[in-house]
Amino acid sequence: MLSCLQRETPRQVVSRTMNPKNGELPDCFGFRSGARGTHSSRTIMLAELRLLLASRPATASKAAYRSAIIEDNVLGKKTVTTRRLTAKRMGELYALDPQVTVFRLLRHFWDLDQEGRPLLAFLCSSARDPLLRLTAEPIFQANEGDVVPKESLEKAIDEAAPNRFNPAIAQAIARRASSSWTQSGHLTGHVIKKRSRPAVTPANAAYALVLGYLTGARGQMLLNTVWTQLLDVPIERVAALAAEASRRGWLNYRQVGKVIDIQFPDLLTAAEKEMLRGQD
Repeated sequence: MLSCLQRETPRQVVSRTMNPKNGELPDCFGFRSGARGTHSSRTIMLAELRLLLASRPATASKAAYRSAIIEDNVLGKKTVTTRRLTAKRMGELYALDPQVTVFRLLRHFWDLDQEGRPLLAFLCSSARDPLLRLTAEPIFQANEGDVVPKESLEKAIDEAAPNRFNPAIAQAIARRASSSWTQSGHLTGHVIKKRSRPAVTPANAAYALVLGYLTGARGQMLLNTVWTQLLDVPIERVAALAAEASRRGWLNYRQVGKVIDIQFPDLLTAAEKEMLRGQD
């Protein structure tokens, strides 16, 4: 029933998902655009995120997360300088602020779904780091089991952002992005990276769908955004996961014939809904 909606390439989806007026994602919800990103110096730091979120309740403030890293050293860093730098980089990737929509929603689903945590972290990092988004194309061009060399990520970076990075920086970004794609489950292997499939849960789908909603997609197009492509499953599976998320009360999913309606009445705050009305 969903076959009329064809998959686009990651590059096409990223282009369509962006605001056509200025090429930027809505920063009012915590998305980050532009020429800079954390993957010039860090991966998605999944292990650190697990430790940090386990150390603080869902109601924790931005200051509490920073204190956990710097004062309490819950991540086990050796020096105060390293702790401060880690807090800065994790803030870039995840915001670590319940007032920021993309992080608030990450923390909501994080506490509901342990299995889906690697992909939840990756989705949030992708929303926050433009450099990570640049490396999607070679991952999704590869078939399961194919070797995905770091050079293919370097090429994708150069094609998406020509002349922006010198070769050494592009190599560093590609190396760290490759590690992040491995932490999410899209790649496996230590030195030789091979294409694999991440574990995908209804919580992952709900988070991907609401990210698409925040960036302007509506109806059936929500099933085919850059965020749902990161789930790495067919559109029919995205729809099935959305239906399951609806049964769990995380969103409202309705399909009548070819018409699909997806709403998030309980996930978004009144202020966020008002901002979305202003954008529409």
